[in-house]
Amino acid sequence: MSQRPASPATDGRINLEQQRKRAKELLQRMKQGTAPAELAQVANLPPTLSDAQWLVARQLGFSSWPKLKAHVDAVDFAANHPGFEASDEARTTHWRCGNDIAHSLGVAGFKGRFRMLTDPLCMGPVQALPGEAYRATRARFISQAFALDLADAARRLDDEYQHLEELGSADHSVLWCEADAYDQLFLIRALAGLEPVPTRLELIEVDRIPGVQRFIGIGQLAPPVLAWLWPQRRPVDEAMRQLARQAWAAYCNSSPVNLAQLAHATHPCLPLLAPALRRQLQELPGARDGLSLTERLALQYLAEVGPTAFARVFAELMAKREPLPFLGDMMFHALLRPLIDGADPLLTESEADLPWPGRTLTLTPLGARVLQGRAYWPDHASHTRWVGGVQIMPGLPHWTLDDEGEPLWRA
Repeated sequence: MSQRPASPATDGRINLEQQRKRAKELLQRMKQGTAPAELAQVANLPPTLSDAQWLVARQLGFSSWPKLKAHVDAVDFAANHPGFEASDEARTTHWRCGNDIAHSLGVAGFKGRFRMLTDPLCMGPVQALPGEAYRATRARFISQAFALDLADAARRLDDEYQHLEELGSADHSVLWCEADAYDQLFLIRALAGLEPVPTRLELIEVDRIPGVQRFIGIGQLAPPVLAWLWPQRRPVDEAMRQLARQAWAAYCNSSPVNLAQLAHATHPCLPLLAPALRRQLQELPGARDGLSLTERLALQYLAEVGPTAFARVFAELMAKREPLPFLGDMMFHALLRPLIDGADPLLTESEADLPWPGRTLTLTPLGARVLQGRAYWPDHASHTRWVGGVQIMPGLPHWTLDDEGEPLWRA
């Protein structure tokens, strides 16, 4: 018999029989007085199976065992009775900011076409430029950041953006998005280009999944859970399009002031947008240390544990420290390169002969001083940094972010 509860599901798929077994095991441990303190019986009465089931349900994020069972039944029903033909799903185009659900959609029984925009809009320069110049700028950044052939990167972007321009005339399209900056920036980019809103454009938007302890993204979900999400889509309307245009223009602006105003407001039509924009603003240099939040979290972890493998630092941030995970592993690697490769690095990297995930990162003395607020990173940096249309050039006046999330100009 296990001495601790199994970890909550990570893909949203909950096995009810497994949870029943867990509840029976927990009941025995409660009777023996060996259950963990957080799962111990509160009342001064002999524990029952209902008590144990309630505790298991609460651990998975449900208020009761019947609610857990109802959710499992709903997921199973969606998987077995999707009704996709009745909703004309075969003529649907599914849009996503990556290919992480392409296979799972097919496994779940979706028959529509899959399209994606892989441009990582949460990184590099994103400016209000004419289409050709915009794509060329993005292709150069992607090529440099991810060591890709420039011509290949440009061809892929041209193809993806050409398909995105057809969104307004498609028969039926569904945008699959989560709550992080990667997805929400894709969403406002897609909606901002519409004129007008097409008749059959819908949005599936999610920031949590029942039973998933730490929801990172739709890509982690099992195929039946995607089928369960399908009926929860909602039509895209004019209010969404107008907000998206406003937010996209603010993101592309060379000043973050308008973006901050949107980030600190409430938007019922796109309720997940403001938190994502607030998190993206935190990639601006902090007013005290000049670090982005991603950089600060990585340095803090290394200061606590000492030299650590690159991949382990990324895993720690995604599993525990990042408040709104938005980075893939290659994106994280690209964001940390300027801290390693400059003349005055904040990190050193050993075992250069290994693939980057296995290389050990070590905090330098300058890194420690910056982390303590005794040095300011852009005063030592060698690389230009972008957050949307905001450019931070080493040694020049630039925008920062204070502790309240408000932009400040540093002369």
